[in-house]
Amino acid sequence: MNTPVNSQLALDVSNLTVRTPHASLVSGISFHIAQGERVGLIGESGSGKSLTSLAVMGLLPEPLTASGTVHAGDDSVNLLQLSERELAQRRGKSMSMVFQEPMTALNPLMRVGRQVAEIMQIHGTQPSRAAAEKRAVSLLDDVGLPNPAEAAQAFPHQLSGGQRQRVMLAMALANDPSLLICDEPTTALDVTVQRQVLDLVVELVRKRDTGMLFITHDLAVVASVCDRAVVLNKGDIVEEGPIEQVFQNPQHPYTRGLLAASDLDARDEHGRLFTVATAAAYRPAEVAEQVAAEPAPEPVGESPAEHGGEPIIRARDLTKTYVRTRASMFGKAAEVRALRGIDFTVHAGQRFGIVGESGSGKSTLLKILSGLERPTGGQADVLDIDLMRARDRDFGTLRSQLQIVFQDPMASLDPRMRVLDIVEEPLLNPANLQDGKPMRASDRRDAVAEMLEAVGLSPDAMERFPHQFSGGQRQRISIARALVCKPRILVADEPVSALDVSVRAQVLNLLADLVDEYALTLLFVSHDLSVVKHLCDTVAVMRAGNVVETGTTAEIYENPQDDYTRQLIEATPTLHHAIGSA
Repeated sequence: MNTPVNSQLALDVSNLTVRTPHASLVSGISFHIAQGERVGLIGESGSGKSLTSLAVMGLLPEPLTASGTVHAGDDSVNLLQLSERELAQRRGKSMSMVFQEPMTALNPLMRVGRQVAEIMQIHGTQPSRAAAEKRAVSLLDDVGLPNPAEAAQAFPHQLSGGQRQRVMLAMALANDPSLLICDEPTTALDVTVQRQVLDLVVELVRKRDTGMLFITHDLAVVASVCDRAVVLNKGDIVEEGPIEQVFQNPQHPYTRGLLAASDLDARDEHGRLFTVATAAAYRPAEVAEQVAAEPAPEPVGESPAEHGGEPIIRARDLTKTYVRTRASMFGKAAEVRALRGIDFTVHAGQRFGIVGESGSGKSTLLKILSGLERPTGGQADVLDIDLMRARDRDFGTLRSQLQIVFQDPMASLDPRMRVLDIVEEPLLNPANLQDGKPMRASDRRDAVAEMLEAVGLSPDAMERFPHQFSGGQRQRISIARALVCKPRILVADEPVSALDVSVRAQVLNLLADLVDEYALTLLFVSHDLSVVKHLCDTVAVMRAGNVVETGTTAEIYENPQDDYTRQLIEATPTLHHAIGSA
């Protein structure tokens, strides 16, 4: 990739400091983005990436304050000194932002097509409401939503997490901004749609000579999209430069740590994934040569044939149909066939991975198997419980032995509860007694502290609330809650999609340890095929409510039989390919 020769700056940040009344969170950082240049801002959760982007947009929450200077495009005014009204005139038109968590940014009471149209009407970029709504449908089509006209009539809660993020992308692109800030824009997207969306964003940047600040924990995505990288650690810039330099010859130990933790094919001397803290022995310059010379590591754990466990989850001709709200009084309610006759079996001790695009039915399947929704037809048995005929008492038994990590932590954590209360809640279940007695409060607190440390959070997090954490940190809280009672079955719906690479490695190491130590059965859904390849022994590929292919990890990844499976594997960004093509 070549850095644009145009000297005009799309963004110029100088000595930016973000503070609370008591501490500095971003410490006087400076960087710039040339017109037409794409800059990746990388670092772990809590490093200050999102705070930097919010400061540029003038969206810092109270009591945070920003100082320094920020200039966007040819605007000579320091954005940090503008009033809210003056900033509002620029947001969505001259500069736009895609947020990490779409459910917190979308209006739950407004149809998504109307929300996309509204941003064009506010800034007068379309001549009429009808024109704006027509353009909104076109934009939803551009970002890869199936049946965009129908999707425009849906409310946010009726879409999957990935589909909601695509709506946010359509809103950000609606007015062709001169500065585009993307904060983890593809975190919730499957790999094929991620590739489409990234290609779309890059095409827009090139076409309009737009500057882009791209924030993500996925280093492979940064290498494939950006010209330069800026590495942020604890509020300070520790390294920056062209992608080739930063990724192939990093100068700072923290950068080398991020690269090591991103590489799911690399192992330390103990056979575990590298983290930032254990990355001293990792050598990124040798990665491409090693991959070419050595076969890929086998997935962690035993194969299905080796564990020999009895069937613990069975699905036969399983179906689920939803009926959407009518678009008008006399209109016909649309039916959505989320599952179209699913068949598979999971054995005790197995690590069963499910992959597929957003809307393929993965999350619906997990909700049914977890007892959170009833199937429409077919058969589903979990732990000898028939979910079609189960009573409330049966579901109570099921939930004492099965725990789930949800995809969207903000929607699954009670904002009014402290982290201590959230994580210890499963320990209050009567099924989790110690010698027939409830756990003492002190024991529960010790268990919570231990689990928080295991997922990379300090024990003092127990006294705080979910809104005081980053998106990645909230997902770690969700994982701690699911693992604290050591369930028999762990159901994980995109459990590491919101985590930075180092914590992702920690959590994957932790999951592997728990599965082995407690003979857990793991049902694992992810759009990141590299994660599934590392952790699972069996993979099922879903598309449009069907299972199109099932097999061992080696069979699926080395010799896929279905064209769709091949497309997923080819679209998956990897660190090795990114380094080789940077």
